[in-house]
Amino acid sequence: MRIVIAGASGMIGTALAGYLREQGEDVVRLVRRAAGSPDEATWDPAAGVLEESVLDGADAVVNLSGAGIGDRPWTRRRVREIRESRLHATRTLTSAMGRLGTPPAVFISQSASGYYGASRPGLLREDSGPGTGMLAALCVEWEKAARTAPANVRVVAPRTGVVLSRSGGALGPVLPLLKLGLGGPLGNGRQYWPWISLADEVAAFSFLLRSGLEGPVNVCAPESADVNAIVASLAAAFHRPAVLRVPTPVLRLVLGRLADELVLANQRMEPARLTGSGFQWQHPALADATAWLAGTEDG
Repeated sequence: MRIVIAGASGMIGTALAGYLREQGEDVVRLVRRAAGSPDEATWDPAAGVLEESVLDGADAVVNLSGAGIGDRPWTRRRVREIRESRLHATRTLTSAMGRLGTPPAVFISQSASGYYGASRPGLLREDSGPGTGMLAALCVEWEKAARTAPANVRVVAPRTGVVLSRSGGALGPVLPLLKLGLGGPLGNGRQYWPWISLADEVAAFSFLLRSGLEGPVNVCAPESADVNAIVASLAAAFHRPAVLRVPTPVLRLVLGRLADELVLANQRMEPARLTGSGFQWQHPALADATAWLAGTEDG
């Protein structure tokens, strides 16, 4: 397949491009600077600029583009940047597809577990409906923008949870502390995080390119875990204690709105459609994923 990836320089995009190339796929990365190699193409999503010829002949487009959600405080300006970077990029891609006589067959446009809101009881399946809050409203708009792709394009919206990566990712500030024995649960630790290893994240995207699934797909591991369990498993994998709990008031003081919608969010998400379609996880259990993170897994 010829696959065009927007957002290929981020953690997931870099891993996905490498994985797909290992599978023998032809990958083209969209970049905001002058293209420096044959596998790059220039675009300007903020200005809505993308030559449709870049997508001509492509079998699929993967959209991972967007400003980081948890790396800076949520000022009004930053919230606007988070929103506009995603919507502009998505609409730029669907507009270019619409100018082609034969658009790519598949459009995988990233969404997030934030679709379900900050705190929801029970299991969250793809038909659970949106929650409330900034991230929920953003994900609703984001998925709606993806559906402006031409009618004959199969649109998939992966609602990704917390991606566990050796390079940090969502655990970026936490992993170094845990390795030093200085980490611990966040808040009361009873909030469920829908987690997935980076290895399974990219494998799931590759699976979705050919699976035939359409619409929202929860992308997380089948084993549910709360923050207490995640931190304890990570600490055990690194052979370190994890007893320095960060109280909820401190998190809210330091992080503001970001604390409630990300760190303290309770989302017990179930990958119902991935499971039903036969996807096989490399790290289905938390112990598998944390052993992989620590480099101690068998094989």
